[in-house]
Amino acid sequence: MKRQSEGEYMDLPQEAQAYADADFSAVNQAFVDALVAFVADAPADAIDLGTGPGDIPIRLAKARPLWRITGLDASDAMLAIARRKAADAGLAEQVRFLAGDAKNTGLPEKSFDVILSNSILHHIDQTGPFWAEVKRIARPVAKIFMRDLARPGSEPAARQIVENYAGGENEILKEEYYRSLLAAYTVPEVREQLDSAGLSLTVRVASDRHLDISGRI
Repeated sequence: MKRQSEGEYMDLPQEAQAYADADFSAVNQAFVDALVAFVADAPADAIDLGTGPGDIPIRLAKARPLWRITGLDASDAMLAIARRKAADAGLAEQVRFLAGDAKNTGLPEKSFDVILSNSILHHIDQTGPFWAEVKRIARPVAKIFMRDLARPGSEPAARQIVENYAGGENEILKEEYYRSLLAAYTVPEVREQLDSAGLSLTVRVASDRHLDISGRI
């Protein structure tokens, strides 16, 4: 099945709220657990690209209290939710949320020890600038850990994944999930992106619907 592009930003308030209201607790905690297992416990500056409603930086801040964490997103609607959640959790000093495009963050080069992302890649059509920006903002020997959807082989297979994992969610979220699966990349496609960017990162199948990208700059 060929990739079907979707919009880069979830900037409509109803879309952002539907995403924030969905129960991604198990998936997000599994991502954080895998990340902290991969990265040492030393103090670090970390950035979450495409942070959405901020659940992952908040979970990460609780797991790594000595880390300084930046969440970046291009959606003002998502950032408003993220900032409110961080304040409610008492983590506004440890976690900051910034508006910006992950392909051109505007942040200083060599700023981060850890670069993470959960489900941003499938939103991006021009992946070259994205990987170039990852290289630019990474400090020497920075660690990269990203998880994204993996495109299934057919549209019926995508619909089945939606029913298996989001069958009880509202229709807005289910349709967003379906479109995201169609827009996702395959492991060989991501491998080609990394090779073109000169990044010797590992990409592998992580589940029936996810792939992981990890390694050092």
